[in-house]
Amino acid sequence: MTKRILVFREINQEQLDALREEFDVDYLPGVSHTEDPAFVDALSRAHGLVGSSLKITSSLLDRAPNLEAIASISVGYDNYPLDELTRRGILLCNTPDVLTETTADTGFLLIMSTARRAVELAELVKQGNWKESIGKPLYGSDVHGKTLGMVGMGRIGAAIARRGALGFGMKILYTKASPKPELERELGAQRRELEELLEQADFVCVTVPLSRETEKLFGAAEFQRMKPGAIFVNLARGKVVDEAAMIAALQDGTLHAAGLDVYEQEPLAADSPLPHMANVVALPHIGSATHETRTAMAQRAVDNIRLALKGERPLSPVNDEVLND
Repeated sequence: MTKRILVFREINQEQLDALREEFDVDYLPGVSHTEDPAFVDALSRAHGLVGSSLKITSSLLDRAPNLEAIASISVGYDNYPLDELTRRGILLCNTPDVLTETTADTGFLLIMSTARRAVELAELVKQGNWKESIGKPLYGSDVHGKTLGMVGMGRIGAAIARRGALGFGMKILYTKASPKPELERELGAQRRELEELLEQADFVCVTVPLSRETEKLFGAAEFQRMKPGAIFVNLARGKVVDEAAMIAALQDGTLHAAGLDVYEQEPLAADSPLPHMANVVALPHIGSATHETRTAMAQRAVDNIRLALKGERPLSPVNDEVLND
């Protein structure tokens, strides 16, 4: 029997053809919710899933009796019930490595654009309000030589830290990560407890995965602890932050500015004040959104699902224990 794959995110024709050479494929790149009848019907027959951005729940898994493996086109896997997948013997794969540098570019873009008020000032020019030389009320902040505090020092966090240390001469602090002696030697990075990092960093950049331990990691107390003039950058997940507390801190001046690529609710609610705040750079979750990187992520997912459904070890399994059963 030929196994069947449900692809619910756009991949290119070459990748789709490669899957169709070995499997039956239901290709539904336009699906936006899991109750779509076409999605539910295809799920009931699927041995493998390829996609991202849809929340896969235990009740959905009940509708997928043949499911063996999921290849997410993402690094994060908070949309999947990992413990339940493991219990059912369903392998989950993700796409680390291929998006590290691109996402780090986005992180440093947020650091630069918030510090130099790039979006705010570009809008001033666009609206025809640039009438004279920019004065002190619109001055930005330097980035070079400042202290960058990384909350999370995995692949992406380390790549951002390298940009800061080697490109901008920044002092690097890090927390919420195991000791990184190699990075300490390479970048002069210093490990700190979160409270100390918040008190010392000019820029606080968050790259931790979302977990029970990191949900609402940043709230009113953490923003209050940050030094005056500090800038907050979130490249992790929206739920790592108490968004209401962040908005209040931005509004009352406790927090100088924020660069955001992720939010508690995505897309942002129409009534969210964040896109309208002068001291916020709000991006639409574009961390890895380049042609090159998204193609590479899809290719990693295609390779993962092909290997998994043929009984071979995929390139980047998340729940390895399934392979050892």
